Amino acid sequence: MHSKRMVSLFIAAIASVCAMPSFALDLSLSDAVERVSNESNDLKKAAANVEKAQAQLDAVNANRWFKIDGTASYMNMVNIENPSKPYMIEIPAEVTSMINEKFTDGFSFEMPDNMFTASVNLTQPIYTFGKIGNAVKGVKSAIKMADASHELTRREVAYAAANLYWTAKMTDEIVKLSESDLNNARTARKRLTAAGRANRSNLVKIESDIASKEINLSDAKFNRDTAHRMLKIMAGINLDEELVLTDSFPTKFAELNAPKKLENTPEWDILSEQVNMYERMARSERANGYPTLAATAGYSYYGMSTEIDGMFDTKGSQSANVGLALQVPIFNGGLNRANATIEAMNAIAAREDLEKSKKLTSEKYDNAVKQYNHLRGNLSKLQEARDLAAKAYQFSQDRFGAGQTSAVELADVAAGLYQLDVALLNMKYNILMSEQSVKKLGE
Repeated sequence: MHSKRMVSLFIAAIASVCAMPSFALDLSLSDAVERVSNESNDLKKAAANVEKAQAQLDAVNANRWFKIDGTASYMNMVNIENPSKPYMIEIPAEVTSMINEKFTDGFSFEMPDNMFTASVNLTQPIYTFGKIGNAVKGVKSAIKMADASHELTRREVAYAAANLYWTAKMTDEIVKLSESDLNNARTARKRLTAAGRANRSNLVKIESDIASKEINLSDAKFNRDTAHRMLKIMAGINLDEELVLTDSFPTKFAELNAPKKLENTPEWDILSEQVNMYERMARSERANGYPTLAATAGYSYYGMSTEIDGMFDTKGSQSANVGLALQVPIFNGGLNRANATIEAMNAIAAREDLEKSKKLTSEKYDNAVKQYNHLRGNLSKLQEARDLAAKAYQFSQDRFGAGQTSAVELADVAAGLYQLDVALLNMKYNILMSEQSVKKLGE
């Protein structure tokens, strides 16, 4: 009995868990921007490019400091005539007698066949006529370019996230409008049939209207699901999770708080630093044709012995040196001049791109501000037109209920109201995206 009771409790617990309602994920605009930014591959690449530029600066700066190189080698002399025996040096008697009269018989000795050499060399640049300095300044410009590119990408991602959010929100609202429009048509059909005055023409028109509105609702739901799915993908949200977009379309829009004239953008920063980078690289290439002065120091050890251990005794030869080295390029076929010309032409091209960008981006910014103000000014008029259309629809409904108008007129008025509702949503969306454009360009 006890075991049966436990099984019953276990089954009841499972049933209660399964019956628990599933909660949708509330998502605000700021949450969507944050999530999309965290998932953005472009932002991750931009951050990696910043770190890459920092590493390039470290690499170029390393040329300022001393370099130490060390080498070591071991060799064993092989007796070619008899590899199994050591190499013997024979001194003839004639030679020994010439050196010392007591040595008349000559002699031989074993040639040291184990040799070890080791050396350490240090080089410290002293003056390079701008080769290193201009290269460092060029990479610093590259770092600034990477930072500006990261900021530009951040703004682009934020704009894209806002676009995804408000697009999804608009599809939500269109589904609601389509459902309301369809319900109104179905209500009209009920009123028509309930009054006992349904003629064939009115019924056919209403049925056709209902079928058309059912298609509109189906399309609206498909567009909503598509927009939500894209938002989930870009925000890293599980596709099976339901979203509730908590931010609503504003009813009023405040005056745009933005500079009247665009002063600077990340794109301009990128191109400006690109000009600086190319100019500095041109100077660095020219400096490759100038001498390089460096301090040098070195230490060497050389040891020979018939035994391996003997190579490291005090009989080894040691030497050390300290000095200055002047490296003077004499001829390289005009390579430095050609490379300097290439970088100088790149700088000219980048400067032209900067001037073009200033003109086009300023125009985009001005148009975004003008569009915001223009649409904001027309919003109240469109809202008024929509409210009047709603009143006209209510009047038509009342007249239709009293049998004073046809289903054709009611359908036309309903269609006009639906179109104005969608137009109002679309205008609010355009106003919001105009504001986002202004932020993207001149934040």
